Amino acid sequence: MSASTSPMTKPLASKATHPVDEVLPAPRLIALGIQHVLVMYAGAVAVPLIVGAAVKAPREQIAFLINCDLLASGIASLLQSVGVWRFGIRLPVIMGVTFAAVAPMVAIGSDSSLGLPGIYGATIVAGIFTILLAPFVSRLLPLFPPVVTGTIIAVIGISLVGVGVNWAAGGVGNSQYGRPLYLGVALFVLVAILLIAKFGRGFVRNISVLLGLVIGMMVAALLGLVDFSRVGDTAWFSVAMPFAYGMPVFDPIACATMCVVMIVVMIESLGMFLALGEICDRHLDKEDLTRGLRVDGLGTLIGGMLNTFPHTSFSQNVGLVGVTGVRSRWVCAAGGVILIILGLVPKLAAIVASVPPFVLGGAGLVMFGMVTATGIRILAGVDLEEKPNNLLIVAISIGFGMIPIVSQQFFGQFPHFLGPLLHSGILLASISAVALNAYFNGARGFATHGFDPVHEAHGVGPASHH
Repeated sequence: MSASTSPMTKPLASKATHPVDEVLPAPRLIALGIQHVLVMYAGAVAVPLIVGAAVKAPREQIAFLINCDLLASGIASLLQSVGVWRFGIRLPVIMGVTFAAVAPMVAIGSDSSLGLPGIYGATIVAGIFTILLAPFVSRLLPLFPPVVTGTIIAVIGISLVGVGVNWAAGGVGNSQYGRPLYLGVALFVLVAILLIAKFGRGFVRNISVLLGLVIGMMVAALLGLVDFSRVGDTAWFSVAMPFAYGMPVFDPIACATMCVVMIVVMIESLGMFLALGEICDRHLDKEDLTRGLRVDGLGTLIGGMLNTFPHTSFSQNVGLVGVTGVRSRWVCAAGGVILIILGLVPKLAAIVASVPPFVLGGAGLVMFGMVTATGIRILAGVDLEEKPNNLLIVAISIGFGMIPIVSQQFFGQFPHFLGPLLHSGILLASISAVALNAYFNGARGFATHGFDPVHEAHGVGPASHH
């Protein structure tokens, strides 16, 4: 069943306009944009919280880092979804700070001679490096036939499910982690989303996740589980001035480390873009992928200038597109505008931040599971009977992808600088799947130029570019 005929998808556009390019009425754009922001918000603010704490920044500075993060994420989301010149994949994409850079940034920021200026210098260099490298990374597309693409997308979903599980239990670091009341509210949100998805019609079904989160928030508030104390203490307006912490410091080792991180980010982004292309039923060629990867770099460059960190496309929002069936890129453009407003109006951001993790957890299981299901759907079209070696490719690659999920200490004895490479399950699965596909299937197992690996998985020839 294609993404366009999913039971949770409603026809959204005429034949003349692809659903990705459809501009929805303003009220719907705003509601659907808020839904995307709520889904990504916890992940977006987590990185500045972690890095701010690591460099021993006071509470006011950490709040400022969050504002800068939201502003940069909004700008990058607009660039990615709307597109400007040779930048932007022009799909429903929300950008945010990547977790892959957390460990290196903590190490850089903890060095008294570098601190935050050292992080920002490395981020700026890494952004420029990513923009320049994007065309070369996009040329790897022929190495991603269906057996590789399906495996990577499945691992992306599996990796995210762990995030949803931790949310449902109250969030990592919560002293009451796993409290039955948290799990009960998460389950309530999940059930609410499923009921709306089954019995809702039209627009109501499209915002099933948003409605589930609102209902869950109300229940949590009635149970006294929502803390609004920070809202009153937060300022109404704040402007993130570039280089607020002084001119960036360009340390060679720090810059090189961050560039390696961005190579990992680009490989992960390739998998996410292919997953989104499948969900949106839109063929992606090398130029599309290059434009998308360039925004990873441009978003990172802007982040370094606006006192924040490396940016990438957020996987959780890919899952949301699959759940709702709303494929319009202008929805994520609206989400970008909302993020910019939140970055400039901290009090509104504080209200959004008051949504408890366990409320998000119920929605997370639905969305992240959809990403996994997309990978499985691609693998369903792969020849596993006549070519049983494809089973080995899938099995071993998923196993490699699970290593960082199952054990954070598996590579504990390896050099610290290899951390960004070894602790990315998506990267490990990608390397394994590409290498094993080359070993078992040789050059015949690679997609050819102008060939759509996703559509071939369903027995369809080269797709025309919409």
